[in-house]
Amino acid sequence: MGVAGLARAADLTTKAATSAPTQGRVMYAGMRALPVPGDPVTRLSHAATMLREHRGDGHVGARVGGTEAHVLEAPARGICPPETFGRIHHLPKERLAEVVDGLRGRGLVDADGRFTDAGRRTQQRVEALTELAAAPYEALSRYAFDELVAELEPVSARLVATGSR
Repeated sequence: MGVAGLARAADLTTKAATSAPTQGRVMYAGMRALPVPGDPVTRLSHAATMLREHRGDGHVGARVGGTEAHVLEAPARGICPPETFGRIHHLPKERLAEVVDGLRGRGLVDADGRFTDAGRRTQQRVEALTELAAAPYEALSRYAFDELVAELEPVSARLVATGSR
């Protein structure tokens, strides 16, 4: 990605990130209150953080923390035990055990880390609430959205090539 592509990706991401409603999205609203940086790299990072927080606030609305949401995603994908899921396997074992034990204590996963009925319903509620995170992207035309994806594909490929998950 060249400088022009990076600047364009930052512009498009910022447009999306600053267009969503803030109601019920506390972390997102906090990020929106910060000034948008001028430097394209910093602006892209800031906008991506706003989008992540906008989506993450959906977990909070379902009374599920971010790590808990990732742990609940594991059985939804058929990954058991949840601690082996790629998004969370790097976390300290003690932290993962604490989160999984907490989910067990709430009756959301069983002793093997598989969903209970309550866990499945909770995970579906998390997904329904986070689907509302599509709102920022509605500010982009289909062409602009496709352009954004095209500009970010080399960044994504580079991250994956360096071991990022």
